[in-house]
Amino acid sequence: MIAIPGYTSDGERMVFIITGKVYHEWNGDTEVHVLIAAPDEDTAVRNTLNALANEGYSEADLDQIGMISEIPDEEPHASAYQTALEGEVAIVKLGGSDDAGF
Repeated sequence: MIAIPGYTSDGERMVFIITGKVYHEWNGDTEVHVLIAAPDEDTAVRNTLNALANEGYSEADLDQIGMISEIPDEEPHASAYQTALEGEVAIVKLGGSDDAGF
């Protein structure tokens, strides 16, 4: 079998989860989980930072990165996983000054 960058050995897209805290100039800080499909960790981090900047976050402290190997059971991560498989960057806000959710 030939390894295809960005796909698991089962032919599924590689979905990364990146956790951290983001800062919005006028709304304060918020903890986030970002789910993103990417061929490697470097691309996942770079695309995550670009997506967060496009959402108006002025700063990001990313703590951890990992791969999700199966569909999460609970929302909002289950929907975010599907969004990532469709090629979008899913930002799950967990608390802080911003509203929770996508």
